[in-house]
Amino acid sequence: MNQYFKYLIALILTAGSFLQARAQAVQVDAHLEKSTIPLGDQTTLHLSIRFNAKDSVSFPKLADSIRAKVQIVSVNKPDTSFDKNDITIETIDRSYTITSFDTGQYVIPQYELKTKTGVFKTPELVLTISPVAVDTTKGVYDIKQPIAVAYSWQEWLKDNSPKIAFPLLAVLVIAAVIWYLRKRPKKPVFVKPAEPEKPAHVIALDKLYALREQKLWQQDRIKEYHSQISDVMRHYLEKRYSISANEQTTDEILASLRYMDITEPERAMLKQVLVLSDLVKFAKEKPLAAENEHSINNAIDFVVKTQLKPAPTIIKEGESDGLV
Repeated sequence: MNQYFKYLIALILTAGSFLQARAQAVQVDAHLEKSTIPLGDQTTLHLSIRFNAKDSVSFPKLADSIRAKVQIVSVNKPDTSFDKNDITIETIDRSYTITSFDTGQYVIPQYELKTKTGVFKTPELVLTISPVAVDTTKGVYDIKQPIAVAYSWQEWLKDNSPKIAFPLLAVLVIAAVIWYLRKRPKKPVFVKPAEPEKPAHVIALDKLYALREQKLWQQDRIKEYHSQISDVMRHYLEKRYSISANEQTTDEILASLRYMDITEPERAMLKQVLVLSDLVKFAKEKPLAAENEHSINNAIDFVVKTQLKPAPTIIKEGESDGLV
């Protein structure tokens, strides 16, 4: 038991010695680059600590002033260095630019720098602010007027470049888009030519031949058969002779065609078609098979014989047979 107790005492003493050695290795300092400065001049206050690099350290937070009459102008970036002979020893130096506008002596108090091994205080310092020497042998002068400083457009451009960069970039982008829209290759527009209108006799003959193929009267659809023949012929007459055949009776149609270039046999064929159609539609006439065939044949013959002939080609004198 006594042996274990001895070991414990030795361990505590060893740990204490180790911590004491680390604590002794810590060194703090504070100094002024100039302890005496004229009124309104500036000097630098340094707070530094030399300690084991594995430890951490916290500096006092100095922001605006040290004393009521000693102001902090700026807090400078810390300077860190390591011992050349022992890189485990690190030194951190923090500096503060200070000034004062009142003459006299001011005490820079102690500051605490905290590490894992303890709290260490910097020494007190004295800052002396001396008055500005005035040559009373000279007269009193007015305050100097502001000095006119040349301000070139290059300097204005440099100072205002962030303000004009975005609008200028926007203008360039818009101009580029407009240029592209105007200069980009345009797709050719193909216009399908309108198909020429079929002549009236072609339309009528196509419908009559198609009607014949349907064989409506053979299916006892006699009224529908003659009605379609009548409609085809009326449409043909409207296009061919420019009369309102769809709104006229058979007698009115024949009267409208009285002075047209239609022969009597052709007129008789048309009359047979239209009259028989009227009898079927309005008098429930039941034509014979031959009469049904005769009606559509007359319609086809009438259209063929009265179709509008193309105008003959007029050959001028001297152009015949290729002679000039």
